[in-house]
Amino acid sequence: MKESHLRLPAMTAVALLLFQTILPARLSWGQQQPSSSGQQNQTSPQNPPPQQQPDQTAPEAGGPGNDNGPIAIPKKAAPPPPPPPEPTVKNPPGLNNYSLRVDVPVVNVDVGVIAEKTHQFIPNLQQTNFRVFEDGAQQEIVSFRQVKAPITAVLLVEFAANSYSFIFDMWNAAFAFMQQLRPDDYIAVVTYDMHTTILTDFTQNKMMIQDAVRSLQMPTWHETNEFDAIYETLDRLSRIDGRKYVILISSGLDTFSKITLDKTLQKIKETPNVTIFSVATGGAGVMGGGGFASGRMNSITMLQAENELQTFARMTGGMYFAPRFDAEMPDIFTEINESIRNQYQITYKPSNAKMDGSYRHIRVELVDEEGHPLRMQDEKHKQLKYDIIARDGYKAKQQVE
Repeated sequence: MKESHLRLPAMTAVALLLFQTILPARLSWGQQQPSSSGQQNQTSPQNPPPQQQPDQTAPEAGGPGNDNGPIAIPKKAAPPPPPPPEPTVKNPPGLNNYSLRVDVPVVNVDVGVIAEKTHQFIPNLQQTNFRVFEDGAQQEIVSFRQVKAPITAVLLVEFAANSYSFIFDMWNAAFAFMQQLRPDDYIAVVTYDMHTTILTDFTQNKMMIQDAVRSLQMPTWHETNEFDAIYETLDRLSRIDGRKYVILISSGLDTFSKITLDKTLQKIKETPNVTIFSVATGGAGVMGGGGFASGRMNSITMLQAENELQTFARMTGGMYFAPRFDAEMPDIFTEINESIRNQYQITYKPSNAKMDGSYRHIRVELVDEEGHPLRMQDEKHKQLKYDIIARDGYKAKQQVE
């Protein structure tokens, strides 16, 4: 019994010694480390240490201690949770990103309305007087205006050693055309025989144009490759924006063109905003001969040439002229000048929005307020007949373009 009493105090002493050794070490991990200024946080009964929050978030903002101090700062609202990230879609290997563009096609139609007898432009028509049909279906006009602007034209002339009458008429026609030009017009001069030659590029310098025409003195080749010349000219004009014109002064003959007539007509259909005015040469030197030339040129050959020149003009909304006298040239180019500079410009959105590359036929009509064909009178109250000059169609875009 005595031995047990003596052993209990000894065990108690050992436990107390261990408690005094371990407790200071555990308390030292809970104390706050000194700040950069060397001061340690001290606790006191008046300023007890804040209790640690479970989520370790900062205390809400407020005034000094609360929201009722002299400088009260409203508490910050909890920020909304961030939106979920957008899902990313990866293209298959080898496939790059692409953009989709939707074209809303519009068609511009230049319409000339001229008196049948005097060939003068008829002004002051309104949008309600016009009806536009595409492949027989009436279209809704979205814009309409009468325009009178400078021109951009190519003077395309035949210069070959086939007949002096052709060259003589070409000179007269070219100089008559130059007399109608205005300072702000852009003109290029191109000739053709076996080859197509650009004498001068587009310029407003009228002296350069005159010098180019005067240089046509001694032709070299007898061949007249008209189809090649028209095709190459239209190909160059397709790279120029805006409305363009081709003044074709030619006999209409073609000898060794690499381009066929069918390909030439297809090129005309595919080239937008180009109007061809064709003037036949050779007619002034053959009065009563049954054709536009003599010698090896028979009437059947010249009739075919005439039909081709008419077709080029009709397809593009231009006009065809076959002068018989030299004195007709100034009047012809005055009429061409009036037709080019005075036009009605109509824009519509085709009801057929398919981009299939098909050729769409266009027809323009004039109507009165009741929808009947428009009737006009001259100053003497006589019925005035008129001609509507417009392109007969256009080629729609293809999906791959």
